[in-house]
Formats: sequence, C-alpha cells, structure tokens
Amino acid sequence: MTHYVKAWILALGLILTPAVATAQDALPAAPGAEAAPSEASVDAEAPAAEAAPASGLDPALYTPMKPTEGVGMPVDGGLDFQPQVSETGKQAKWINNSILLPIMTVICLFVLALLFWVMIRFRRGANPEPSKTTHNTFIEVVWTVVPVLILLVIAVPSISLLAQQFEPAPEDALTVKVTGYQWYWGYNYPDNGDFEIISNMLTEEEANERGEPFQLAVDNRMVIPVGKPVKMLITGADVIHSFAIPAAWFKLDAVPGRINEKVLQIDEVGVYYGQCSELCGARHGFMPIAVEVLPEDKFNDWVRANGGTVKGDEVAADESEDGAAEETASDDTTTEGAPADAAAAAN
Repeated sequence: MTHYVKAWILALGLILTPAVATAQDALPAAPGAEAAPSEASVDAEAPAAEAAPASGLDPALYTPMKPTEGVGMPVDGGLDFQPQVSETGKQAKWINNSILLPIMTVICLFVLALLFWVMIRFRRGANPEPSKTTHNTFIEVVWTVVPVLILLVIAVPSISLLAQQFEPAPEDALTVKVTGYQWYWGYNYPDNGDFEIISNMLTEEEANERGEPFQLAVDNRMVIPVGKPVKMLITGADVIHSFAIPAAWFKLDAVPGRINEKVLQIDEVGVYYGQCSELCGARHGFMPIAVEVLPEDKFNDWVRANGGTVKGDEVAADESEDGAAEETASDDTTTEGAPADAAAAAN
C-alpha cells in the first residue's frame, strides 16, 4: 500500500512540475527599489513605450502641478479620513463624524457601564440567592425599540448618500474611460479625440525629483477640469482591479468584460492620489492613481498638448475656414471684374 501511495505522489509531482515552472517563468520579477515600475508594463506587453511622458509635452501648454503636502495623500499617523474635495465625500465624512462615531461611542460606553454594574451589583457575594426573574416586559420593549430607532437615524442619510453616488451623469459631462491593466492604468478621452494616456508608477529617484510621494507618483496623470461632472467608465483588461481616490470618496471596480459607470466631480484644484484597491496580482501594490484637477482653460491646454481636440477649437476652425473661403471668393470676383472695368474705361 505504501508503494502505491509513493507512486501516485511521484506521478503527481512529475505532472505538476512543468506547470509550476511555466507559471514561475511567466511571473515577472517584483519591482525593487531601483526597478522602474514601467518594466511591469513592458513585461506584460503594455503600451507604455508608446505613451509620451508628461515631460515630453509642450511646457507652454502644460506643466505638471506640484501636490500640496498632506492634501490628497495619506499622512503619517493619520486617524481621520483625508480632507474631502467632493460633495459626496464631504457628506460621507459628516455622516461618519457627526452620526456614526457619536452613536458608537455612546453605545460602547453604555455597554461598558452595564458590564461594570452587573459585575458589582450581581456578584455572588452581594447575591447569595440569585433572582428567579426570567422576563421583564419594559426592558424587552426598550432593547427592541431603541435599536430600531438608531438604525432609522443611520439609514436615512446613508441611503440618501448611496443614491447620490450613483446618480446618472448629466448630458454635458466629460467622459473618461479608465482601463486597469496588469499593472498600470490607461485613460481614454473619447470626447476629446479619444487619445489615451498610459500611467505607470515613478521610481523613487524620479518621484523625489518631482517632489512627489514615492509609490503614489506616476509619469502621466489623469487630468480633469475642476467643478465639472466627469462620467467615469471603468473596466479591466485582464483581471479585476479597483479605481479608488480616497480624497474624492470615489471607488469602483474595474471588471473585465464589463463597464461600470459613476460620476466623479472634484471641486478643488490640486493633485489627488489613490491606489488599486483590488488584489490583482504580483504588482498590485505598484499601480497607483494620480488625478490632477485643473481650471477648464488649463485642462483644454493639456488636451491640446496631448494631441486631443476641444469642442470650441473645432467651431473656431470651421469659422476660420469659412472666412478664408469667403475671402478667396471675394478676391476671385475682384480679379475677374478688373478687366471688364478697364475695357469700359477705354471705351
């Protein structure tokens, strides 16, 4: 019997060995302190090499904004949520700090007081003969009604916040398609010529040169206009990722074969960082998110710098072409009429 067991174990090991070796060969090495995260995209046949880095853009049109220390990023020893820069974020933080935390604190203190009271009042020394009471109608009504009231107090603002987060985008909202790859992000702008930005994490040296936090800084940021609703279409190219920006109270999964939609609106200019929040593979922790929020005119300049189109530019170009055509036609008419006028003068 022992020989049969050993034979089966040996056969199973021989069968699985090639698969394990193949999996190890296919898995790219985890990035060290010196390794550039862009190597992950190269190993995964990512289009990072085709994407122009931010430093290659025309500085007259766009220069990456420097982040504000402690804003839009985690801080050492932080206990509270990040300062919120969206309406939903401010409302959610208010619900947490003004409703949930006080209720939890009161309940915890009340239960702790009950425990101490029971330990002292009903200890064996004080109650040699325990009470035979099994029911108390008043207490049972109280401990049923009070939790229901507490849940109602929590439910009303919570359901309102949930509904607000999933309201459909207005017709004039800017559309940005976000694609999660292993292990980097891609941003498409279909309303502006459908160009794509590929975003990879910077090395520690590059992040320090730019004055940005390491493992959060990226070579190309997602850029949106301030105070404008943005319709985010989020999907995954390979496995499930999750697009999350804590300062905007925004999080939505990127699922392959499915497009999830949610509105993002940030009301303050700045740079806000996030991370992939779904375990997506070996380099899950090395695909940060950086969102730069600019005034609309500077956002339009950034679009032009990336070879995109702005709606106003198309109208101006059409008007310029119409004006040039009219001017050409006017010149042709003047040229044709000149010989006739000269002949009339000669007669």
